[in-house]
Amino acid sequence: MRSGAKVAIVGGVFVVVASGVGYGGYNLWNGISGGSDGPTTASGSNSKKTGPVTAEEVTATAKDFLAAWAGGESETAAQLTNNPVAAGPALLGFREEAKVSAAQITPGTPTGTTVPFTVKATITYEGGSKPWTYASQLTVVRGLTTGRPLVDWKPAVLHPKLTAGGSLRTGGASSGEIEAVDRKGRVLTAEKYPSLGPVLAQLRERYGSTTGGKPGVEVYVDSGAEGVPDTTLLTLQKGEPGKLETTIDADVQAAAEKAVARYGTASVVAIQPTTGAVRAVANSPANGFNAAFEGAKMPGSTLKILTAALLLDKGLVKADQVTECPRNVLYQGRTFHNLDNFALEGKSFGYAFAKSCNTAFIKKIDDVHDDSALGKEAREVFGIGLEWKTGIRSMDGRIPDATGGEAAAQYIGQGTVQMNPLTIASITATAKAGVFKQPFLVAADVDDREFAQAERRLSASVARQLRDMMRATATTSYGTGTRAMSSVGGDKGAKTGSAEVDGQATSDSWFTGFSNDLAAAAFVEGAGHGGDAAGPVVAQVLRAG
Repeated sequence: MRSGAKVAIVGGVFVVVASGVGYGGYNLWNGISGGSDGPTTASGSNSKKTGPVTAEEVTATAKDFLAAWAGGESETAAQLTNNPVAAGPALLGFREEAKVSAAQITPGTPTGTTVPFTVKATITYEGGSKPWTYASQLTVVRGLTTGRPLVDWKPAVLHPKLTAGGSLRTGGASSGEIEAVDRKGRVLTAEKYPSLGPVLAQLRERYGSTTGGKPGVEVYVDSGAEGVPDTTLLTLQKGEPGKLETTIDADVQAAAEKAVARYGTASVVAIQPTTGAVRAVANSPANGFNAAFEGAKMPGSTLKILTAALLLDKGLVKADQVTECPRNVLYQGRTFHNLDNFALEGKSFGYAFAKSCNTAFIKKIDDVHDDSALGKEAREVFGIGLEWKTGIRSMDGRIPDATGGEAAAQYIGQGTVQMNPLTIASITATAKAGVFKQPFLVAADVDDREFAQAERRLSASVARQLRDMMRATATTSYGTGTRAMSSVGGDKGAKTGSAEVDGQATSDSWFTGFSNDLAAAAFVEGAGHGGDAAGPVVAQVLRAG
């Protein structure tokens, strides 16, 4: 945690601007409640009202709340919310912990029951001052017991980046500044690469004290959670940064940022197969959660790379050997079908892979004679679930033990399988290189980390067949990834995926592919077939590499 400020509050001049009227310099309690024994509605009435809040109540309640907050009357402002016990300390902390010595709060035009507003504050700390401006919003609701219009209290009212359990503070940083650079020495910033915001914050928290950097003084969000880095909101005094080399390639990162920005919820990761070095990580929205590394989703048919490796390992299939691919198959009470109920006759397993035939994989389960075999293959060959030490937090994939229909669903990336673009990109990288190389953002020798090691590598025959089947998926007339990969040059391969999520009208789109010495995987929420949405994301990233 950071060192807290220890100086007295300076000033105490707060102003709110609402509808052209300035509040301040008089008794705020009387101004709000009309001198009654307790807070009432803005009109001063003690009668309990019911039904939705009116436009007039929204405007008046917001104006009164913001006046009390801006005036430093935290108790009064808290009583104008539906949770004064939580709101009071947070509003008081705005002055005492964040060191706000003056503030002007300007409401915007309400939209229904929501009122946007702008805070223009002055932070005063250890004899120095600096302006701080940000926007937030509040919502007015009807009090359940009193019927009064009240501000629906959430920490984000105070600041949009504040969450439950967190607080706003001003003080010395807990770690030194870092200047993160890509593999060619180019500086990486969250301003230029928004998706790197949470990545850089974690890198600073972990390596700031070991790179020679000196801490500065900042306004920040203290998350209140162990292991979660602070979020810097304003720098009052810059520290001296220490340089930290990462594996990111700025060109690939820029392409990844643009690729995911086309979608509401999307993530992509690019990895160098021969080393495991992460070349790009991008998320949309870039909201502080690194879903590309920390997310947990069903990956759909992109997992068939791993399933195919298992079946090839056990000698149950060969890429050029004819296999069954019926329209649907019943397995222990659960029916599985192919997209649009297609069927294949007299086609090879490699053809079925490229066409993404679900039933060709389900038909082989009984021959495996081991419900835990898929999880074992994932751990022993592909390094899934081995607690990777990438340099930041990551969820390294899960294929829990399952039986019956649930185990069958895992074979096609459904059910209890949990992956993210990092793990799927790594699976593709392993198929391309023939051996698992743990993904990483910072070299192991920077902090003497030990990278995860898989127990065994793919046999030369299995690796060759996997690559050939992925090449067919990306280049042939029947390959489901051919259209998406048409703009990608060099030695290339791919696998598409669609994950059917309960309660979601359209499946999630997944795609993974390689081109020469770069592998990438992408996820786009609710976008349908893998080649339609996630495919172009991966292709754009691979072209940049």
